[in-house]
Amino acid sequence: MVTEAARRLRGVLFMMLAVGVFAVMDAMMKQLTGSYPTLQVACLRGASSLPFVAASYLVTGRLHMLRPVRYGLHLLRAALAIVMLWGFLWALSRASMADTYAVFMSAPLLVVLAASVLLREKVAAYVWFAILAGLAGVIVMLKPTMSGIASLAGLATFLSALAYAVIVVLVRVMARTDTTASMVFWYLLLLSIGAGAMAAPAWVPIKAGDMPLIAAVGLTGWAGQHFITDSFRLAPAALVAPYEYTALVWAVGIDWVVWQTLPGARMLMGSAIVVAAGLYLLFRDRRRT
Repeated sequence: MVTEAARRLRGVLFMMLAVGVFAVMDAMMKQLTGSYPTLQVACLRGASSLPFVAASYLVTGRLHMLRPVRYGLHLLRAALAIVMLWGFLWALSRASMADTYAVFMSAPLLVVLAASVLLREKVAAYVWFAILAGLAGVIVMLKPTMSGIASLAGLATFLSALAYAVIVVLVRVMARTDTTASMVFWYLLLLSIGAGAMAAPAWVPIKAGDMPLIAAVGLTGWAGQHFITDSFRLAPAALVAPYEYTALVWAVGIDWVVWQTLPGARMLMGSAIVVAAGLYLLFRDRRRT
């Protein structure tokens, strides 16, 4: 029998895996935004992952697990996903990476706040401390400007982070009745249909040379969606949400490996704060459970 402490640890590990996979996916999506409209990229993100989801359950004979239970919440979650992706990608195309990521890193705080208000999840003082410490590390790394945060792009990013926080709460609620497979499949399908319909008037023909990149987005999106859905299924949002700050550590690694850009002293210092906050939170939670 799996203990509660083991479940929570698995939730943390799944979150860290999801963050890493999504960091790779975001780098590829940023490449696509240079050739295609934002909503079209959001549509391609969902549609390219669907074949991987369907194939995995078709091969294993588990298609029945894709059956949805709470139809209304699936629709609401997909609508919020469109808002989230549009806001984030639109901001990336109009503002610096530093300003955009700095604003979006308010998401873990919003997730914990939403979970505590809407789900009545109890949030310990040490969790708030770890969240604020992680946010401080992000600010040290990115050193955002107030002009960037107060811009339309900054507001779009904050809207994206807010939509994401509500999506997390919905996952916690839906996990009581729907399978992970169902939540992932219908999230991607409805996202593809909704974003595709909105992108249709300005749709740009897809270049054959971009197909491998789109397929890679689909593969990483499928894997990341499973990891993050299972993470919030296994552990409270207040525990796993702060580990999203590790996205900045992944970003440093990707810059180093792909573009041979070494981080400066400020980036290294901020990364150390983020990692320390995550390790502190994990240590306190394991000692408590």
